[in-house]
Amino acid sequence: MHFIKSLGILALSCGALAGNLTDLDIKVTHEIPASECKIKATDGDVVSVHYSGSLVGSDEVFDSSYSRGVPISFELGSGRVIQGWDQGILGMCIGEKRELRIPSNLGYGARGAGAVIPPNADLFFETTLVDIRRRDEL
Repeated sequence: MHFIKSLGILALSCGALAGNLTDLDIKVTHEIPASECKIKATDGDVVSVHYSGSLVGSDEVFDSSYSRGVPISFELGSGRVIQGWDQGILGMCIGEKRELRIPSNLGYGARGAGAVIPPNADLFFETTLVDIRRRDEL
């Protein structure tokens, strides 16, 4: 009986990690007042973002630029990062913080990412936009 109960708990836990989100969920945790936001991130900008990432339903961080002290930089909207990032960073101001809950179809989908992110996993990221460089400034 104890074994069957344990299997049920394990199945529920795995279900929490296996693609239950259907839409990108963005929560602004530190907003920059409009009067202080000189530019917002748009497609084609090269943005620098600090982040920590975990699976939805888990407190274990699988990757963090904060711990390395170096943000990731990429061209927004170019497909160089997962779709949930391209969509979730869009419109941010420098210094703004957002929490992104990304459904698996906007993350790594059925392929997952190595041993770190299983197939069909929903992802959670805490992000801070550090810098924006416009395409014409590059």
